Amino acid sequence: MNALKIHILSILAILLFALAASDVRAQSNSYPVSGRVIDRLSRQPVPYAAVVLAGQERTGVSTDSLGRFRFEHVRPGIWRLTVSSVGYKSCTTPEYRVSAATPFIEVELEEDATQVEAVTVRPSPFRVTTESPVSLKVIGMQEIEKSPGSNRDVSRIVRSYPGVSFSPVGYRNDLIVRGGGPSENKFYMDGIEIPNINHFATQGATGGPVSIVNADLVREISFYTGAFPADRAGAMSSVLDFQLRDGNPEKQTFKATLGASEVGVSGSGHIGRKTTCLFSLRQSYLQLLFKMLGLPFLPNYIDGQVKVKTRLSERDELTVLALAGIDNMKLNVDEEGENAQYLLSYLPRIQQETFTVGASWRHYAGRHVQTVTLSHNYLNNRNLKYRNNDSSSEENLTLRLRSVEQKSTLRGENRTYLGCWSVREGVELTWSNYTDRSFQRLYVADRTRYSNYDTRLGILGWGAFVSAEYISLNKRLKASAGLRTDGCDYSGRMARFWEQLSPRGSISYALSDAWSLSAAAGLYYQLPPYTALGFKQEGALANRSLEYMHVATVSVGVDWRHRDRLIVSLEGFFKRYGEVPLSLADGIPLACKGADYGTVGNEALVSSAQGRAYGVEAMARWQIPGRLNVVGSVTLYRSEYRNNVSAPWIASAWDNRFVVNVSGTYDFPRNWSFGAKLSAVGGAPYTPYDLDKSSLVTAWDAQGRPYYNYDFYNAERLDAFAQLDVRLDKVFYFKHFMLGFYVDLQNVTVSKFRSPDVWMSTGEIENPEAPVEQQRYKMKRIEQVSGTLLPTLGLTIEF
Repeated sequence: MNALKIHILSILAILLFALAASDVRAQSNSYPVSGRVIDRLSRQPVPYAAVVLAGQERTGVSTDSLGRFRFEHVRPGIWRLTVSSVGYKSCTTPEYRVSAATPFIEVELEEDATQVEAVTVRPSPFRVTTESPVSLKVIGMQEIEKSPGSNRDVSRIVRSYPGVSFSPVGYRNDLIVRGGGPSENKFYMDGIEIPNINHFATQGATGGPVSIVNADLVREISFYTGAFPADRAGAMSSVLDFQLRDGNPEKQTFKATLGASEVGVSGSGHIGRKTTCLFSLRQSYLQLLFKMLGLPFLPNYIDGQVKVKTRLSERDELTVLALAGIDNMKLNVDEEGENAQYLLSYLPRIQQETFTVGASWRHYAGRHVQTVTLSHNYLNNRNLKYRNNDSSSEENLTLRLRSVEQKSTLRGENRTYLGCWSVREGVELTWSNYTDRSFQRLYVADRTRYSNYDTRLGILGWGAFVSAEYISLNKRLKASAGLRTDGCDYSGRMARFWEQLSPRGSISYALSDAWSLSAAAGLYYQLPPYTALGFKQEGALANRSLEYMHVATVSVGVDWRHRDRLIVSLEGFFKRYGEVPLSLADGIPLACKGADYGTVGNEALVSSAQGRAYGVEAMARWQIPGRLNVVGSVTLYRSEYRNNVSAPWIASAWDNRFVVNVSGTYDFPRNWSFGAKLSAVGGAPYTPYDLDKSSLVTAWDAQGRPYYNYDFYNAERLDAFAQLDVRLDKVFYFKHFMLGFYVDLQNVTVSKFRSPDVWMSTGEIENPEAPVEQQRYKMKRIEQVSGTLLPTLGLTIEF
C-alpha cells in the first residue's frame, strides 16, 4: 500500500512539474478589477475616493460620480484594496483573489467627522476592534488557502495562533484554547450561530475530525480567544466568527476542488440585478483514504452551503443562508492488527444529520442600523454498538443512541453611530428541544446495569445586551463597556437572569505610532449541554440543580508595529471558572471531557467544580502583500481544576504547558508558492488504567475498553511532540479560468507520538470456574505509537 501511495504521488508530481515547464504563453498577465465605494450608513455612493492596491501604493484609481472604480490591469494573485476619502475613515478590505473569476468588490466607508482634509493611506492587515483590542486575530484568504498541513480546514488553520493547542498526529479538530475544553467554543457565520462546524460531532462538545465549512465560501475569519463581543453568547474559550463572501453581482463563476478528503464544487453569481447567490456541495472520499491508511473506522460525509443576499430597497437587505452535513461512519471490521482490534472493540457505528438555516434582515436608518435574525439548528445523532461487533443477537447490544437537538433563535439589535461614540443594544429569544431515546450497558458499582430511558426536554431561553464604544478625536484612546444577561426556564435559579449578569470592558491606548497598550476583562456564562440538562434517572431529570457555568477573564497586552507589515505582541491572560459540572460517577469535571467520539454530559452531575488557566502569549506576524506571510507564536500556560472549593488543584486534561507554532508562506515568481509549519506542544497529563477493574468480564463487555483509575487522575504526563508540515502550490492563470495544484505533506519528519499503552481483552477467561461477576479476561498490552507521513494532492479549477 505504501508503494502504491508513493507511485501515485510520483505520477502527480511529474504531471505538476511537466505543466509548470510547459509553454505558458496562454497564461494571462493581468485582469481587470472593478467595484464601487458606498457610505456604510446611507448606502449612497462615495465619489472621488482614492482606491489603491495594498502594498502597491503607487497603483491607484479614483471612483467616479457613482462611486465606481476600475483597475484595468492587476497582476493575478491575492490582494487587498485600501480606500480613503475626505470625511471618511480609511478602510482596508479583506483579501480577494484576482483572476478570471474576480468578483465585483463593494467597499463600505464609515464617516469620520474629525477628518476634514486628505490623509496619507497606510494599509493595515492587522485589524482589531474597539470592543476586542486584545485576543482577536483576523485570518484572511491567503492563510485559508495556503496554510501548510491544514488542507483548508478552518479548525486547523487557527492552530498557528497563540493559545491554541492541538492533538498530536490526530484525526480530530477539537479546539483547545487557553487551557479550556472543546465544549467552550462558539461558532457564528454572518451573525448566525452554528452549534458545531465539524462532521461526526461529539454531542455535548464541539469537536470532530473534519470541518463542515467549505473554505471556498469564506472571506475571512475573526478568531476571538477572549474579550468576546456582547452579542456573542455562550463562549468561555473562543469564538470563531466566519464572514462569507457575497455572490458575484456581474457574472456567474464556478470552482471545482479535489482536496485531501473530498471532491467539491462551488459557485458564485446573481439572480437578477438585486440578488446574489453563493453555493457549495462536497462529497467525501475520506473513507478511501482511511482504508488506505489501515484505520478501522471509515467516515463518509456530504455537506452543502447556500447563501442568498438580496437588496429589498436602497436601505434594506435580506440574507438567507443554510449549512448542512450528512455523516455515516462505518467500522472496517476486516482490518487486522492489535491497534485496529482495540479501536473496533469500543468505537460505535455513527450516523448524523445536522443543519442550520437562518435569515437576517438589515435596515439602514441614517445613523441607526437595525438587524433582525431568525435561525434554526438541528442535530440528529445515532450511535450503535454490539459486543465484538456481532449484531446477530440483541443480547450483544451495548449501545443504541437516538438523540436529537434543536434550537430556534430570534434576535434583534440596533446600533447607533454618534461621532466618537457608538452604542449597541439587542434582545434574544430561544427555544431549545432535546430528545434522547437510548439503551446502554454500563458497569457501575461492581455490577452490570442497563440504562434504557426516554428523555424529552424543552427550554425557553432569553438574553439581552447593551454595549458602548468610544474612540477619542486623536484616535489614541479606545474604550468599550458592555453588559449581557441570559436566563432560561430550566430551573428557578437559571430563570433569575440577574444572577447571570455578564459585565465586560476593554481599553486601548496608542503610546506612539508603533506602540500600544491594551486590556480587557469580562465575566462570561454558558449553559450546560442539553445532554446534561436532559439526563434522567428513574424517570426524573437528575441534574435540576445545575447552574450556568461561568468564567472570569482578564487579558493585558502590548504590541509593536513596523510600517503596518510587522506586528509583535505580548499578551498575558488569567481565567477563573466557576459552577462547572462535576461527574458524580468518576469525580471528573465535565470541562475535562469531549475530545473523543460519542456524547458528553449524559450522566449525573453537580455544579461544584472550579478551574483556572493562566499564561503568557507572544506572537510575531509579518506580511508583505503578494509575497510573504509569516506567523509565529509561543504560549506558556497552566490549566487546572478542582472538584470543589476545598479540594486541591490538579492539572486539567488540557494542561500542555507550552505550545509553539511557526507557519509561513512565500510566493515565488511564476505563481509558485511554498509554505511550512512547525508545531510543537507539551505533553498532556493522563490517567493510568485500572487493570484490576478492566479485566473483569462484566466490566469489559459493558464498554469494550479499559477503565481509568481516577484515584490517580492526570497523575502521569506524556512526552512533548513536534511536527513539520510543508506545502507547495502552483497556480496557472488563463484568460477565462484559473488552474491550481498543491502538494501538502503532513509530518514530513515522520515524528512519532507515544500515547499510554492500553490493555485489551484476549477474549480468553482465565478463571472460568469462578462466579460470573468474578471472572476475568486474560489481558494483553498494546503499544500506542503513531505518526506517519501523510501526503495530500489537491487540484482546483475556477472559471
